[in-house]
Amino acid sequence: MTLTIAAFGFPAWLRAAHLINLFFIGYLVRSGIQILGAYPRLYWNENSRPGSEWILFTRKKLPKDRPWTALEQEAEVPAVLGQPGGNNLGLGRHWHFFSVVFWILNGVVYVILLFATGEWQRLIPTSWSIIPDAWRTFIYYASFQLPPASFFHPYDPLQQLAYAAVVFLLGPFIILTGAAQSPAVEARFPWYVNAFGGRQFARSLHFLALLAVVLFTIVHTAMVIITGLPKNLGDIVLGTEARSSQNLAVVIAICVVIAILAIYALTSALSRLAPVQTKNTLAPIFLAVLRPLSLWSRSHQQYKPEQISAYFPLNGEPPRSPDYLQLLWNDFSDWRLEVKGLVKRPQTFSLAELHALPKQTQITKHNCIQGWSAIGKWGGVPMRELLARCEPLPTARYVVFHSYSRDQAGKEFYETLSLPLMRHSQTILAYEMNDEALPMQHGAPLRLRVETQLGFKMVKWLSAIEFVEDYHNIREGQGGSREDNMYYEQIASA
Repeated sequence: MTLTIAAFGFPAWLRAAHLINLFFIGYLVRSGIQILGAYPRLYWNENSRPGSEWILFTRKKLPKDRPWTALEQEAEVPAVLGQPGGNNLGLGRHWHFFSVVFWILNGVVYVILLFATGEWQRLIPTSWSIIPDAWRTFIYYASFQLPPASFFHPYDPLQQLAYAAVVFLLGPFIILTGAAQSPAVEARFPWYVNAFGGRQFARSLHFLALLAVVLFTIVHTAMVIITGLPKNLGDIVLGTEARSSQNLAVVIAICVVIAILAIYALTSALSRLAPVQTKNTLAPIFLAVLRPLSLWSRSHQQYKPEQISAYFPLNGEPPRSPDYLQLLWNDFSDWRLEVKGLVKRPQTFSLAELHALPKQTQITKHNCIQGWSAIGKWGGVPMRELLARCEPLPTARYVVFHSYSRDQAGKEFYETLSLPLMRHSQTILAYEMNDEALPMQHGAPLRLRVETQLGFKMVKWLSAIEFVEDYHNIREGQGGSREDNMYYEQIASA
């Protein structure tokens, strides 16, 4: 049966799936490098403590004479390696999530057709004899000899094992470790992320899987050349080994590779020239997946006190305005939180009045969009308490959180979140961190905690909360300071 299938050559759908896989794997690797550049350190622990990384990809030295923020650790990525290159975490994430949707879809279709057409018999070993056969094949290659033609059906045993492992082990492993880095997944299913040793462990495993993909691609390409480039390209491109078609297959393959590289270069350049348009083109495709994940997930985190991180990285520059510094000088006795917009009862709250409301504490993991994480204990007022007292109007769909800090454009920092997120059980306005008053560098006197979202959505140094119907008429219309200036996604659950 195997010989009969092989005699028909590679079907068109299999060759198309191979090409599509190559195209999107390239995007995933390039955008993955871009994302890694935002925090080029990898850990086997959850605390992201400087000096405890097992590998780093930066020569930047951490300042020892002043506090530093994680944003200072971002590294420029050459456009030849990263998608789209430069310092573009937001756009790198857009390309990554956009590509993963089509890569997974292509993989699902491939596996279905593999079994529906019987092509699986080429790929999946059906006898344990393949183990010694693969070893004998390896000995041939290690001795710089090609195995006998009888070893190929159409793959030799070593190729068959490698291809099956990539399709059925490495591919799913990449997906699983990627999902383990989602704050929404971790919040809803802490056990799942813990099964990988935590988010940082999963991030490191995901990186090693990327290296495995790159290594496989290099070896696979080398073997295609060594075992007969024209013949193999005839199979891959045209589905036939006929000698008369081999030259045409080589020409087509070269043109395809050039076209793919040109597309990578063109989309990288266009992304940097028109970042907002790129974001608005790519985001709707993967937000169809992230939106339900963001709204349906409910945080069930409750880490143990002994798991609290001794070191909690800083991010974002504290406010320097005279108004904030005066409030800080007076220990925030004059500070007021204004709740306004589309509510029945606009109100203001002093810090003492917030302390008088029902208090909630939770030990949760903070997941930064850059890649680092840390565990902290937070105490404060559940947002549900404020909703009950202010009663949002039916037209209110989003909540705008205003800060005393400034964004990259020098304007007031703000972020918007969907109103349903405010009703989550672990969405709180925190005025305590690790059983002490919230430190200034972490957002004093009040900061937001939304445990299913990435850290940049949890606004620090709060000054006001505003309920609105839409965010597209605010500033650049992207949904927040990071979205306006750094092109992050408005829904930040992954």
